[in-house]
Amino acid sequence: MTTTLTERPVSDPYAEADLRRAARALLRRPLLHVDADREELALVRRHQGELTRLFAEGLGYRLVVEPGLARLFKTGLVADGTHGLVRRNQTPFTPRRYLMLALTLATLTRARRQVMVDELVAGVRSAAVDAGLDVDLDSIADRRALHSALLALIDLGVLTERDGDLEHWVGRRGTSLLDIHRDRLAVLPVASLAGLEHPDDLFDVVAVPSSAGGARVAVRRVLTERAVLSSEDLTPEQAGWWRRNREREREWFRRLGLELELRAEGAAAIDLDGDLSDITFPGTGSTRHLALLLIGAFVDHLRTSDPDGLTWNWLAASTARTLADKVLERWKGGLRKSCSDNPDDAYDEAIDLLVAIGLVRRDGASLLVHAAAARYAPRPELAASPPGQRSLFEEDR
Repeated sequence: MTTTLTERPVSDPYAEADLRRAARALLRRPLLHVDADREELALVRRHQGELTRLFAEGLGYRLVVEPGLARLFKTGLVADGTHGLVRRNQTPFTPRRYLMLALTLATLTRARRQVMVDELVAGVRSAAVDAGLDVDLDSIADRRALHSALLALIDLGVLTERDGDLEHWVGRRGTSLLDIHRDRLAVLPVASLAGLEHPDDLFDVVAVPSSAGGARVAVRRVLTERAVLSSEDLTPEQAGWWRRNREREREWFRRLGLELELRAEGAAAIDLDGDLSDITFPGTGSTRHLALLLIGAFVDHLRTSDPDGLTWNWLAASTARTLADKVLERWKGGLRKSCSDNPDDAYDEAIDLLVAIGLVRRDGASLLVHAAAARYAPRPELAASPPGQRSLFEEDR
């Protein structure tokens, strides 16, 4: 008889790196398909079992892997409206564009595998009539809204433009032939809408049952999807779990390539690679630059006027706007011209960005500023640019 000694299995660092890359790809793009994500899809298929457990046990998400796609169903997310669809120019989808998207999806379920865009338009008109909705696809506004919906579905991989040019179609100068990928269309909805009577019912359908991880899942989701966790926002059960486990949670988040920064008021999940979030901050563009400058102004004001160390600090609407006007006046030479021409829009866009990343909340017309905002407060200096060189905040106008 031969006696052998066995060692505890050692994790393969290359396999862990591949698993992390696959998980991050799914979090960033919950619908991966073979046409655009071949390499990432191969990694998902290779680590399918472990990814399924990671998402199910850690976040309460369901992973479906088919021959040409992988779909991560992020059920139970908070309906705060801060992470919706954006157009290719990074402006948010309007309600009208969401309406066109819903009508287009309803039409695609009954269409052939290939369809001319004019046929699709006829189907959208018919779906609107069935739903009792007022849609005028002869108007440029509704044609542009439908165009945005079609581009969103192309970016998701549900549609492929085989021939023609959708841009010319908007101006009535051409048409386009579209391929419909039914396998991707089938996995797009998070849940069945059959039997629902009100939009709010959808959130009940996609809610995570209490048995699916409870406090653990709820807290991890906030840090994974929102990045900023406030202890005072937690329920008593969640707060108790967080106090007991927050140090141990560092290792779980490292599997996703995130580092937890723990604070008395909560935590922040820092993405060292900078490619996981759908909203980069700080970043390029005048809206992000203005948002960063506003954070600096808000933090400086709150430090002197309300130094109590609260998690959320109240800022009157008039004070916030006065601070914003001073920022816009000081930095008008470095921000795009539209910021000076339309300061109200520039301010609203910057605040919308800060709300989306969790550093600011709206309280009526006033604002609540999170303590984590101090981490991003810049100390900018206005310097003249040498001839032929562009300043840090300068953009094409």
